[in-house]
Amino acid sequence: ISEILKHLYQEKKDTDKDASEGKKKLSSWLNKSMKVKMTDGRTLIGVFLCTDRERNVILGGCEEYLKPLEGNEKEEPRILGLAMIPGHHIVSISIDKSQLQDSEFQ
Repeated sequence: ISEILKHLYQEKKDTDKDASEGKKKLSSWLNKSMKVKMTDGRTLIGVFLCTDRERNVILGGCEEYLKPLEGNEKEEPRILGLAMIPGHHIVSISIDKSQLQDSEFQ
């Protein structure tokens, strides 16, 4: 996503076609559950609501996990609600597939 955001908001746009493809990809992620890993080791999971030119990301219904979400041990999340994540603190962003699988069974 970082590359798409860079491409989408770069000052020099190569072509309108590339920009519209980036916008379509970004639009397809709206209202999807996203997992954001941050530079300080925290992981945030929430609904992707928007982004801006500085690559800041807004997540709704956000939960914060202090430990990595890997392994069998379940950590109790801290509920943040609406959260703005500064773009320079984002290491990676991915669609949270565990949330998608949980919602399919409801």
